[in-house]
Amino acid sequence: MDLKARAKQLKTDLPAVFLALKRKETPWTAKVLAALTIGYALSPIDLIPDFIPVLGYLDDLILLPALVALTIRLIPAEVLASCRVEAEGLWKDGKPKRWYYAIPIVLLWLLILFLVVRALLQNKTA
Repeated sequence: MDLKARAKQLKTDLPAVFLALKRKETPWTAKVLAALTIGYALSPIDLIPDFIPVLGYLDDLILLPALVALTIRLIPAEVLASCRVEAEGLWKDGKPKRWYYAIPIVLLWLLILFLVVRALLQNKTA
């Protein structure tokens, strides 16, 4: 499958993963990973910001498709098939934009910042 076809498949698989998250037939492990995947995909803040040369876009090109692929492997085939059918055209006007999807990413960056500051302060006192 070429890159263009994979990108198109990702556009339909992401809403399907979103719908599978709400299904009771979806295993809890798939739901946890689906929540993480959807939260990351809809978050206006990336784990690696896009202004960082090369690395900023690599997370969008590698991390998100990898999360979707892994999530899809955990969702039962019949559930995924029905979610794909239901998801066609679901986000045709673009993915939803909600600020609260950024909360996990902001918390992760705050944790990293806290750990860096703490490490720097410990080195100063030592």
